Amino acid sequence: MRKAGESARLVTRLASGTIYRTICTRGYASAASAPLAHPNAGAPIVSPSKGYGQPLPSTHSHLLAPGELTPGISAEEYEHRRRALMEGLEEGSIVLIAGGRLKFMTGAIFYKFRQATNFWYLTGWEEPDSFLVLGDDAKGYKMTLFSPQKNPYDEMWHGARSGREGAMEVFGADDAVDIAHLAFRLKSLLHSSSNTFSSPPLYIDIPGVTPSSRTRLRPSTKTKSILEFLVPTNSTSSDTDEVMEIVTGQKGNRPIKSAAIEVEKLRLIKSPAELRVMRRAADISSAAHSKASHLPLPPTETSSKLEHSLVSHFEYQTALAGSLRPAYVPVCASGASGLTVHYTKNLLPLYSGDLVVLDAGCEWGGYASDITRTFPVSGSFSGPQKDLYEAALRVQKACIKLCSADQGMSLDDLHARSSALLRSELIDLGFTLRGNDLERTVYPHFVGHPIGIDLHDTFSFGRNERIKSGMVITIEPGIFVPPHPNFPKEFHNLSARVEDEVLVREDDYVVLSVNAPKEVVDVEACCQGLLEWK
Repeated sequence: MRKAGESARLVTRLASGTIYRTICTRGYASAASAPLAHPNAGAPIVSPSKGYGQPLPSTHSHLLAPGELTPGISAEEYEHRRRALMEGLEEGSIVLIAGGRLKFMTGAIFYKFRQATNFWYLTGWEEPDSFLVLGDDAKGYKMTLFSPQKNPYDEMWHGARSGREGAMEVFGADDAVDIAHLAFRLKSLLHSSSNTFSSPPLYIDIPGVTPSSRTRLRPSTKTKSILEFLVPTNSTSSDTDEVMEIVTGQKGNRPIKSAAIEVEKLRLIKSPAELRVMRRAADISSAAHSKASHLPLPPTETSSKLEHSLVSHFEYQTALAGSLRPAYVPVCASGASGLTVHYTKNLLPLYSGDLVVLDAGCEWGGYASDITRTFPVSGSFSGPQKDLYEAALRVQKACIKLCSADQGMSLDDLHARSSALLRSELIDLGFTLRGNDLERTVYPHFVGHPIGIDLHDTFSFGRNERIKSGMVITIEPGIFVPPHPNFPKEFHNLSARVEDEVLVREDDYVVLSVNAPKEVVDVEACCQGLLEWK
């Protein structure tokens, strides 16, 4: 492993939440002073007239502060992430990480683009069809960014590209290359950095190639996505075939390992800047939850509104507040629809006597939020509805109190505790729980998951591992009561879920979604329009 060196001081500065705005002239990503996109508000480095493929502080000062590459995250922090990754790997390692591809609904009709998570975490680059290579350099590490180059005709149709100049000036790349040359350049790099006897590992995060715990791989059957990267116009089939053989471990003596696992170790622990972004996403979603619960209903038994109207109102409110997309497809389940955990059709009418479970969150600044609230369509809980909801709420609050690192809990431990507490609550309400009724029927889902850039973040973190200070996890117990004869009749077809985002700290915790009301009196006040949310 490498010594931390200069980056140790950088970690300290980042931990304090400080963003530095000193101008630096930079040739290498490994320079002691990290690159800043626009470090000084008075003298932007990049002219707005040049045209770049995503917002920058000089072009979108209403979205980005000086020095930021993406909302809330500075270029300095992106450089620190790359440095931290490389310093944790063996000397001479090479990292290959593919960016996202544009996906199409049909023909030329495309979906809104979202960058591949690990690629974005290390670069902040938001243009499709790009590829990141990190390798050793005399000054620390070298970053090479492959991307489509500037093309006036294509840019006339689809907007500006950052190109080679933007990759180096703004995003801190040491070298920037046309994606058309990827196969040839990778072949040259992989040959020049290996020797006859042994070579340092090759860390990959490439669609279609999945490293296992073994150092040698067999090729996946799903290699089309990497082949699309490796077979642009300037590549020969021999270049492509040889690179594919190397990255799948069929050729050469270089061990193949997972870059995703190594990047996820960094993503697991959130920086102060990431936490501010996540709190903003949670605040936006919390306000939207509150406003969605207060859609006035006509004084009839059946509303003219569908479940989808609540979803539309939620997404409208989050968009007004600056969110560019939902973090996931929302669940809006009224009445018996709530017995389906991931009910997303959202097409039934809202009846005044029903409960609504709204599981919805927005994405802001590239980070997800995930909040679930349960509320009565009529504005007031009935007796059984209130009893069931408060049972779920008590279990959730008890589990949140265990979300500090010094408690030594894993996600499995938290789930076991939630199950035990929920069993006790339901027995007190008169439920007869036989066999695996609780686990298979009444509480069939898991209590929570890590959250960050992705909704279900850092898959390599095991449920049996202890939660750590700096993680953000969700806590979401739920109760689903189908019309079974061994369950009290007054609870039939009811469901209740409460979900919050929780920052784990060493000896305490912070609920990031605290502004979404969940106490009965507050939920009813929101539904009745007695609480104002701006």
